[in-house]
Amino acid sequence: MRYGYWLPVFGGWLRNVENENMQASWAYVKRLAQRSEQIGFDVTLIAELNLNDIKGVEADSLDAWSTAAALAAVTEKIELMVAVRPTFHLPALLAKQAANIDHVSNGRLTLNVVSSWWADEARKYGVAFEQHDDRYARTSEWLDVLDGVWKQDHFSYLGKYYRVEDNVLEPKPVSKPRPTLYAGGESPAAKELIAEKCDAYLMHGDPPERVHEKIVDLRARRARHRLLPPLKFGVAGYAIVRETAREAQDELRRITDVRQSAAGYANYQQWLAGTQLEQRVSLEDYSVSNRGLRSGLVGTPAQVAERLGQFEAAGVDLVLLQCSPQLDEMERFAATVIRRNSSVTASA
Repeated sequence: MRYGYWLPVFGGWLRNVENENMQASWAYVKRLAQRSEQIGFDVTLIAELNLNDIKGVEADSLDAWSTAAALAAVTEKIELMVAVRPTFHLPALLAKQAANIDHVSNGRLTLNVVSSWWADEARKYGVAFEQHDDRYARTSEWLDVLDGVWKQDHFSYLGKYYRVEDNVLEPKPVSKPRPTLYAGGESPAAKELIAEKCDAYLMHGDPPERVHEKIVDLRARRARHRLLPPLKFGVAGYAIVRETAREAQDELRRITDVRQSAAGYANYQQWLAGTQLEQRVSLEDYSVSNRGLRSGLVGTPAQVAERLGQFEAAGVDLVLLQCSPQLDEMERFAATVIRRNSSVTASA
């Protein structure tokens, strides 16, 4: 199991808690990234939104790509998984930018390809917003161009959405045959695209048995593309680790109290309207993004470690954590869960 986390580019993850004591600032994310690779974390996911959908559109949010480039220069080991939305980036230009950051990081850059969902953000930034399946059709061509210019010399492409003629992209990425492409989604269009053109499938939080069903499904879809290597699988989770189960449940009640604050509720409703999620969303899911609480990483260190073991048995390779405040809670998670699991593995 690899351990990753969402970089808090929005200043937190809780819609009901106004101040989580972590700023949406370069100083905070730099400190967090540098410390995280020292205590056992393998990956950080840098989300890409130009508006803050957690704390409200007037709140601060960091740009994903300039943040990733800066972190590449001040970290040594951690994988920098940067979210990228095809409607916001021309593919060949993004491939050039990503290749450069890949060199700065010496091969640590990966991409999380996300089809846009927020119509208001697109309008505010002058970007076209397309219907769900049209966005995935665009993303499919976008991935063709990205892969082509990374791997080939003088690459040309003519599609419905993109045209590239005799492209020259040098230097090519350090990562071979290309930087890893992650993606998520629950619609048939998303699953087929990921099975055919990506390297790893990222899932919203769900119990291990439900995650296993999704993994079985994606493996079967992938098997139809016989020349491709197996997919990797990651799942989101919000972690609350305490000495006692009662303390963990007390913290859970605190963060899901919707009476505190709800600045991001309207944006969240728009996100639901712009996606095709398989399940209805509860107030707990509203309180914490990416259905993180459904993963069940709430309890004592032993309980959380046991749950992670269930995810690993289900086929999960990577868990992407959110917690609050991020730095403090990641220190606790590393000391009580990562080291515990490492000790068990070493003695097995």
